[in-house]
Amino acid sequence: MSIRISEKFTFTGLIKFSLPAIFMILLTSLYTAVDGVFISRFVGSDALSAVNIILPIDGIMCGIAIMFGTGGSAIIGKKLGEGNIKEAKENFSLITVAAAVFGFILTVFLMVFMESVLRFLGASNRLLPYCMDYGRILFLFAIPYILQVMFNLLFVTAGKSKLALIVTVISGVMNLVLDYLFIVPLNMGIAGAAWGTAISRLFGGLFPVFYFIFYRSGLCFNRSKLDWAVIGAAMFNGSSEMVSNLATSVTTFLFNITMMELLGEEGVAAMTIVLYTVFVYTAVYLGFANSAAPIISYNYGSKDIPYLKKIFCYCLIFTSVSSAVMLLITFLTAKTMIVMFVEYGTFVYDLAYHGYQIFAWNFLFAGINIFSSALFSAFSNGKVSATISFLRTLVFIVGALLILPKLFGVDGLWLAVPAAEFLTFIIVIPLLIVYGKKRYHYL
Repeated sequence: MSIRISEKFTFTGLIKFSLPAIFMILLTSLYTAVDGVFISRFVGSDALSAVNIILPIDGIMCGIAIMFGTGGSAIIGKKLGEGNIKEAKENFSLITVAAAVFGFILTVFLMVFMESVLRFLGASNRLLPYCMDYGRILFLFAIPYILQVMFNLLFVTAGKSKLALIVTVISGVMNLVLDYLFIVPLNMGIAGAAWGTAISRLFGGLFPVFYFIFYRSGLCFNRSKLDWAVIGAAMFNGSSEMVSNLATSVTTFLFNITMMELLGEEGVAAMTIVLYTVFVYTAVYLGFANSAAPIISYNYGSKDIPYLKKIFCYCLIFTSVSSAVMLLITFLTAKTMIVMFVEYGTFVYDLAYHGYQIFAWNFLFAGINIFSSALFSAFSNGKVSATISFLRTLVFIVGALLILPKLFGVDGLWLAVPAAEFLTFIIVIPLLIVYGKKRYHYL
């Protein structure tokens, strides 16, 4: 069986291999942002704030998916590198079932305790009706959404990154078309936005299932027995990425609560706009890291140390250069991005633009931090990977949120993420050096 991750890539070859995954996550982020544009422009800023209240739950669903996707990719990629094709297929099937079960449990919980959960997340009386209308539709589709995100990662391991991109494009176009149809001509409000997103996720989740059922010449579904060790290993290996998403959910919740106290619903709307734009740019780091990880896992499994060193060098160059470029682009496009959501000169616009000027500095450090977490996941070192993610997306941000707003007011809130990324960067560099020289030998 020919596996693309077994190829010996040049620097440009690695970038080309990564482009489908980068575009895939980039398009997903863009579609999500455009979803916000429709809601903000045609329903209102309160509806946009309501979407941000629900965003932590979306992060939990995404976290579960990425946990199984990255954790499973490390296991499957390593076994493919070792030549254990049959076992790789069996593990692939088992991990898919486990992810679906987690999605079912989450769906039941959210539907039963929806209002209590939304109240806890900070929904005010003014925002709760929007949150309920949006959530009661979106939560029903937790399983296909988890499968969609997970398969976006596993498609790369299967050497089908272009197919993943095609599925993402189709799903995204469906989302945009249905958003417009349901929100504008049919005037369904925020419920229309929810249905547009839900239907597109249904397609994105079900298509890979049918594909891997009928596609038999490569990585595909095979009958497998229940193996708790494999499920546990996938969850442990992918725990850092799950922690990262769960922590993002927690920090989004804290951002919402703090901003609601400082500036009310308008402040939450401004925060939502900044987060949407940041998600778009972060997609480059995530897409590249997700593409490089299975290649690293494969060559680690095949014990090709010289090539492992070369791949690490390529990744470091790309991540460092793209970080500087990303920061420049964010400043050049800030006004254009924000004005898509709200009119120029409004209170929400001014809040978002001012915050964006501070928030954007996180890109100097985020790329290396994200890649480092993915790197250790690729080596099946969930402990170090989770530590990086836990510090980056929870410990340092929570600490910054507790301290900086008291010192600098709203500016301290915007500064929390750049400060957390910088502190993580200081810890990541020694970890890369120590493990690179003494254990994995990529230096």
